[in-house]
Amino acid sequence: MPIDFHDHNNQSTYASREAEASWIQTIERNVRLQGKRVLDIGCGGGIYTKALALSGAADVTGMDFSAEMLNGAAENCRDIPNISFAQGNALDTGLKDGQYDIVLERALIHHIRDLSACFQEAYRVMKPGGKFIIQDRTPEDCSLEGSSSHIRGYFFEKYPKLLQQEIQRRYSGIEVIDALRQTGFSLTAEFSYWETRRRYEDFEQLGLDLLGRTGRSLLFELTDNELSELVNFIGQRLVIGQPIQEQDRWTVWIAEK
Repeated sequence: MPIDFHDHNNQSTYASREAEASWIQTIERNVRLQGKRVLDIGCGGGIYTKALALSGAADVTGMDFSAEMLNGAAENCRDIPNISFAQGNALDTGLKDGQYDIVLERALIHHIRDLSACFQEAYRVMKPGGKFIIQDRTPEDCSLEGSSSHIRGYFFEKYPKLLQQEIQRRYSGIEVIDALRQTGFSLTAEFSYWETRRRYEDFEQLGLDLLGRTGRSLLFELTDNELSELVNFIGQRLVIGQPIQEQDRWTVWIAEK
């Protein structure tokens, strides 16, 4: 069954790692963060909220529709003074018009059915000239084969049903760009980005992470037995005893109001 983001037991599943240093470097090459007001919609466990706040933003607001996710985010970001959190919906944030210099929606839009309404709300809360950063996987990103670094590809090799579910909920680059332009945004950049998800000392550590479904909503579609079979399947394809650097390919779009 799908992950329940409102379940207390899932509070920390998206707060258990740090943003990759290369992620913030990639963002800073395209968007100036220094002194800016930032809104992180769909912040989950606050991983990227924290990264933005520690990279020179004046203040960062993390927003999520789940109170449990926000509780985990608050714990993850405790003692960082320029971070605040608010519960809200990506289609109706409840925020005032024209407040933010930058809006981030990372790993969010595949959960959204009405892309136009989502982008209209982001447009409304942004200042003129503000930057809109979207990061998500396209069907092409999802369809890459599994490898020693692209572990996710093995999910779909073992269970093709997962790939079909994944593709059905993902937007193509053309769909994202069309929705941005129809909303009034000007596209300034579109690029693929390989992000290191985590480094594991060995397969045993990776296996435990997979069995915990940590930060992987897709794995909640599997039963416990199916998940165990998947971990065994992946173990047969990796060199046991060697470190693993897991990466995922994303597409990033940056647009300006």
